[in-house]
Amino acid sequence: MTDLELMQFAEEARKFSYCPYSNFAVGAALLTCDGKVYTGCNVESSSYTPTNCAERTAVFKAISEGESNFAAIAVLGAPKGEKGKFCAPCGVCRQVLREFCEPETFRVLLGTTDGVTSYTLAELLPTSFGPADLKGE
Repeated sequence: MTDLELMQFAEEARKFSYCPYSNFAVGAALLTCDGKVYTGCNVESSSYTPTNCAERTAVFKAISEGESNFAAIAVLGAPKGEKGKFCAPCGVCRQVLREFCEPETFRVLLGTTDGVTSYTLAELLPTSFGPADLKGE
Protein backbone atom coordinates (compact mmCIF):
# COMPACT_ATOMS: atom_id res chain seq x y z
CA MET A 1 0.00 0.00 0.00
CA THR A 2 1.31 3.44 -0.88
CA ASP A 3 1.46 6.33 1.57
CA LEU A 4 -1.16 8.21 -0.46
CA GLU A 5 -3.50 5.22 -0.39
CA LEU A 6 -3.19 5.02 3.38
CA MET A 7 -3.86 8.77 3.60
CA GLN A 8 -7.04 8.25 1.56
CA PHE A 9 -8.24 5.76 4.21
CA ALA A 10 -7.61 8.44 6.85
CA GLU A 11 -9.53 11.05 4.85
CA GLU A 12 -12.44 8.64 4.52
CA ALA A 13 -12.41 7.99 8.30
CA ARG A 14 -12.74 11.76 8.94
CA LYS A 15 -16.30 11.56 7.60
CA PHE A 16 -17.32 9.70 10.76
CA SER A 17 -15.79 12.24 13.16
CA TYR A 18 -18.03 13.36 16.02
CA CYS A 19 -16.75 16.86 16.75
CA PRO A 20 -19.63 19.18 17.66
CA TYR A 21 -17.50 21.22 20.10
CA SER A 22 -14.24 21.82 18.25
CA ASN A 23 -15.63 21.36 14.73
CA PHE A 24 -12.19 19.89 13.92
CA ALA A 25 -12.51 16.49 12.23
CA VAL A 26 -9.53 14.13 12.30
CA GLY A 27 -9.09 10.79 10.57
CA ALA A 28 -6.41 8.15 11.02
CA ALA A 29 -5.53 4.94 9.21
CA LEU A 30 -3.26 2.43 10.95
CA LEU A 31 -1.42 -0.06 8.75
CA THR A 32 -0.42 -3.43 10.18
CA CYS A 33 2.76 -5.18 9.10
CA ASP A 34 0.65 -7.72 7.21
CA GLY A 35 -1.26 -5.06 5.24
CA LYS A 36 -4.53 -4.64 7.17
CA VAL A 37 -5.85 -1.15 7.78
CA TYR A 38 -7.70 0.00 10.90
CA THR A 39 -9.29 3.43 10.74
CA GLY A 40 -10.33 5.84 13.44
CA CYS A 41 -11.85 9.27 13.88
CA ASN A 42 -11.98 11.68 16.78
CA VAL A 43 -14.97 11.35 19.12
CA GLU A 44 -15.67 14.32 21.40
CA SER A 45 -17.56 14.50 24.66
CA SER A 46 -19.32 17.51 26.17
CA SER A 47 -17.21 17.09 29.31
CA TYR A 48 -14.04 17.16 27.11
CA THR A 49 -11.79 14.81 29.13
CA PRO A 50 -13.31 11.57 27.73
CA THR A 51 -12.73 12.79 24.16
CA ASN A 52 -10.74 10.30 22.10
CA CYS A 53 -8.43 11.15 19.22
CA ALA A 54 -8.55 9.45 15.83
CA GLU A 55 -5.14 7.84 16.27
CA ARG A 56 -6.04 6.19 19.57
CA THR A 57 -9.39 5.07 18.15
CA ALA A 58 -7.55 3.24 15.35
CA VAL A 59 -4.94 1.73 17.70
CA PHE A 60 -7.52 0.56 20.24
CA LYS A 61 -9.70 -0.91 17.48
CA ALA A 62 -6.74 -2.89 16.13
CA ILE A 63 -5.57 -4.08 19.55
CA SER A 64 -9.13 -5.13 20.44
CA GLU A 65 -9.13 -7.34 17.34
CA GLY A 66 -5.83 -9.04 18.16
CA GLU A 67 -3.45 -6.93 16.07
CA SER A 68 -0.17 -5.78 17.58
CA ASN A 69 2.31 -5.43 14.69
CA PHE A 70 2.13 -1.98 13.14
CA ALA A 71 4.03 -0.38 10.26
CA ALA A 72 2.55 3.11 9.83
CA ILE A 73 -0.28 5.50 10.60
CA ALA A 74 -1.66 8.24 8.36
CA VAL A 75 -3.27 11.25 10.04
CA LEU A 76 -5.00 14.34 8.71
CA GLY A 77 -7.48 16.82 10.05
CA ALA A 78 -9.19 20.14 9.40
CA PRO A 79 -12.35 21.99 10.31
CA LYS A 80 -15.39 19.90 9.38
CA GLY A 81 -16.33 20.44 5.73
CA GLU A 82 -12.80 21.32 4.64
CA LYS A 83 -10.33 18.97 2.99
CA GLY A 84 -7.96 17.28 5.47
CA LYS A 85 -4.46 18.67 5.87
CA PHE A 86 -1.27 18.25 7.89
CA CYS A 87 -2.27 17.37 11.46
CA ALA A 88 0.32 15.95 13.88
CA PRO A 89 -0.69 13.53 16.67
CA CYS A 90 -1.03 15.01 20.15
CA GLY A 91 1.36 13.97 22.92
CA VAL A 92 -1.03 11.38 24.37
CA CYS A 93 -1.42 9.72 20.97
CA ARG A 94 2.34 9.68 20.46
CA GLN A 95 2.75 7.91 23.81
CA VAL A 96 0.06 5.34 22.93
CA LEU A 97 1.79 4.68 19.60
CA ARG A 98 5.05 4.25 21.55
CA GLU A 99 3.42 1.55 23.64
CA PHE A 100 2.73 -0.64 20.61
CA CYS A 101 5.15 0.49 17.89
CA GLU A 102 8.88 0.35 17.31
CA PRO A 103 10.05 4.00 17.46
CA GLU A 104 12.86 3.70 14.91
CA THR A 105 10.81 1.94 12.21
CA PHE A 106 7.16 2.90 12.75
CA ARG A 107 6.21 5.66 10.33
CA VAL A 108 3.81 8.54 11.01
CA LEU A 109 2.44 9.99 7.78
CA LEU A 110 1.20 13.59 7.83
CA GLY A 111 -0.17 15.56 4.91
CA THR A 112 -3.10 15.29 2.56
CA THR A 113 -4.36 12.90 -0.06
CA ASP A 114 -2.19 14.93 -2.50
CA GLY A 115 1.11 14.75 -0.63
CA VAL A 116 2.60 13.09 2.42
CA THR A 117 5.52 13.73 4.74
CA SER A 118 6.84 10.71 6.62
CA TYR A 119 8.39 10.78 10.10
CA THR A 120 9.50 7.98 12.36
CA LEU A 121 7.88 7.81 15.77
CA ALA A 122 11.35 8.42 17.24
CA GLU A 123 11.51 11.74 15.40
CA LEU A 124 8.15 12.82 16.84
CA LEU A 125 8.80 11.46 20.34
CA PRO A 126 12.54 11.59 21.07
CA THR A 127 13.97 10.06 24.27
CA SER A 128 10.64 8.37 24.89
CA PHE A 129 9.59 6.13 27.77
CA GLY A 130 8.33 2.70 26.73
CA PRO A 131 7.54 -0.81 27.97
CA ALA A 132 11.22 -1.85 28.16
CA ASP A 133 11.93 0.99 30.61
CA LEU A 134 9.68 -0.68 33.18
CA LYS A 135 11.75 -3.85 32.89
CA GLY A 136 15.03 -2.02 33.37
CA GLU A 137 16.22 -2.80 29.84
